Amino acid sequence: MLDPANRVALVSGASRGIGRAIAERLRARGFRISAGVRDPKSVEAADDVLVCKYDANRAEDATAWVEATMARFGRIDALVNAAGISSPRVRLDEPDETSLDGMWAINVKGPLRMIRAALPHLRAGGEGRVINIASLSGKRVANENFGYAMSKFALIALTQAVRREGWDAGIRATALCPGFVATDMTAYVTTAPRDKMTRPEDIAVLAETLLLLPNTATIGELLVNWRLEPML
Repeated sequence: MLDPANRVALVSGASRGIGRAIAERLRARGFRISAGVRDPKSVEAADDVLVCKYDANRAEDATAWVEATMARFGRIDALVNAAGISSPRVRLDEPDETSLDGMWAINVKGPLRMIRAALPHLRAGGEGRVINIASLSGKRVANENFGYAMSKFALIALTQAVRREGWDAGIRATALCPGFVATDMTAYVTTAPRDKMTRPEDIAVLAETLLLLPNTATIGELLVNWRLEPML
C-alpha cells in the first residue's frame, strides 16, 4: 500500500454527500485535501485543507483550482471527481435537451476538464490516482432517467481513457460505481428504504483503498450495491 502521509488529493463536491465523506476520510488518513466546492464557505479551511471555488459548469474553474493547489501544496497525487447531478430527470421521449445538456456538462465534461488540468501533475509523481464517482446506472439502465445513465456510461469510458493514456506514467484510474447511497441526491427515492442504502462513509473507505493500492494492484471498476442484482 502507498503511504498516505502528505499525499495531495483534489476532491470535487467536497461540501456534502460522497465527496465530503471521502475528503474527511482521506484527511484523517494523512492526505492533504484540496476541496473543490461551489460555496467555499461550506468547508472549513485548515493547514492541510485548501478550499477552492469550483463549478463544474465553468471550464476555467478546473484550471484555476489545479493552479491554486499547486501553488499551495506543490504536488497533486490524486483526483476524485465526486461532483455530479441526477436531476432534472431526462426521459427518452423528451424533445427538450436543456436538462440533458446540463447533466452532460456536469457529469462528463466537468470530470474531463479536471483530468486534463491535473494530468501533468499526476504524471509527475509516478503514482497518480483518479477516481470517478460513476454509478451502477453507468452499467445498466434501470429506470426512465436515461440521461443520467448516458452520462455515467460516458464517465466510465472516460475512466478507461485515463487508464490507457496514463498507464505508462503510473496513473491508475477507477470508476467507482455505487447504487443508491443515502445522501441528499437520493432524497427523492421512495422505492428503496433509506436505512438499507449504502452509506457515504462506506464509499469513502473504498475510495481510500483505491487511492492507496500500488501500481501493481489496480482496479478499473468497482461496483457497489445495497441490494441483490443479477449483474452483481
